[in-house]
Amino acid sequence: GLELSHCVGASSLGPTVPWRSGGPCKMKRVRTVFKPEQLERLEQEFLKQQYMVGTERVDLAATLHLTETQVKVWFQNRRIKWRKQSMEQKAAKLSQFGVIQPATADSTDIKDHEEDTVDVEL
Repeated sequence: GLELSHCVGASSLGPTVPWRSGGPCKMKRVRTVFKPEQLERLEQEFLKQQYMVGTERVDLAATLHLTETQVKVWFQNRRIKWRKQSMEQKAAKLSQFGVIQPATADSTDIKDHEEDTVDVEL
């Protein structure tokens, strides 16, 4: 499961919410710190394929001594980073040719803007 740290002070939570399980004490998950060898292997696998599912994910998690959830979340976060970098590179390339990009192009807008792309001949 998830590693949990000490109980967060009740005063920082505001009023107690009766439906919240665990009462007024909220447990905070500890952020996973990956070893350099684990990150290197995860990056290698990401270069091969951006989606890791099923037995491949289970096997990779076991090999790296991680949970399947840790591998799944790492891939989700890495895809977000990859899409953001792709959008930034695309914007930089378009700006070289004087094509103006909208100022608010975040990762949630990627699919919306795919049909609106401008082809620039190099």
